[in-house]
Amino acid sequence: MREVAFIKQNKEKWLNFEKAIFGKTLKNPDELASLYIHLVNDLSYAQTYYPKSKTILYLNNLAAKAFQKIYKTKREDTNRFVHFWKIEVPLIVYQYRRYVLYAFLIFAAFVAIGAISAAHDDTFVRLILGDHYVNMTLENIEAGDPVAVYKSGSNWGSFIGITLNNLYVGICSFIFGVLGGIGTVYYMLHNGIMLGSFQYFFYDKGVLWESVRGIWIHGSMEIFAIVIECAAGLILGASILFPKTYSRMTSFKTGVKDGVKILISTFPFTFSAGFLEGYVTRYSNTMPNWLSVGIILVTLFIISYYYLVYPYILNKKFKSTYGTI
Repeated sequence: MREVAFIKQNKEKWLNFEKAIFGKTLKNPDELASLYIHLVNDLSYAQTYYPKSKTILYLNNLAAKAFQKIYKTKREDTNRFVHFWKIEVPLIVYQYRRYVLYAFLIFAAFVAIGAISAAHDDTFVRLILGDHYVNMTLENIEAGDPVAVYKSGSNWGSFIGITLNNLYVGICSFIFGVLGGIGTVYYMLHNGIMLGSFQYFFYDKGVLWESVRGIWIHGSMEIFAIVIECAAGLILGASILFPKTYSRMTSFKTGVKDGVKILISTFPFTFSAGFLEGYVTRYSNTMPNWLSVGIILVTLFIISYYYLVYPYILNKKFKSTYGTI
């Protein structure tokens, strides 16, 4: 894009931001912080394509003053925390929405492979889940409680152990994205095939519904969060393989920064899934269907809305309010 066109496209946004920062009426801190992020993006773009332009001096000066204005008080430090969850993460997710799509498609493919493999090979489930787990589950099915395994141990012990394990899986799924995304794909392969063969096993034994109404009470958030964490790993891998116009190191730093923010955003959902698994799933066979299904739908709606719907709504809101962002 020619510099003249770049300035013309963003001039009105910059002027509105300048008025918001230096005018008498201060806009909502969340909106200002989000605009600041986009202003910095414009500055980075200008530094890349117009390195000798006076536009860089203007944007750099505006960004520096804006930062001081937005983050100078303790109250605004608190708002920064709210801004992270309410504005920053959803906009980052929107920016990398295609990687979220890739993660879901790849994970779904591996789940399908797991289910199909289990359907065509009677020994596959034992290969993936292990003889001990399969034998124990068969005994539970015979006893009329297919998901009895989730009743073992204490509530708090299960909660802590499960949560720590899921955090470990999520962090590894992200960190191993540094291997060009191959490590992340491996984690998707492992967990996807396990999930597919696991669910087919219950289907084959005629207790699919009993397993769904129990396992997915916590599984909706747990599995969804893992997929989002894998998307963060793919972002990290892509930042190394496809730096675009940036140096590979600059691209990598950006990938790490954005990926970590997405990773951190999944932690509350991971804790919630661990809590549900430790304290609620164990009662799935005694609660009415409407309650178990209701919990599944509500948890799935919450995490789906945050990562798949809200980012689009937020991006549309800022576009309509501030123009091209």
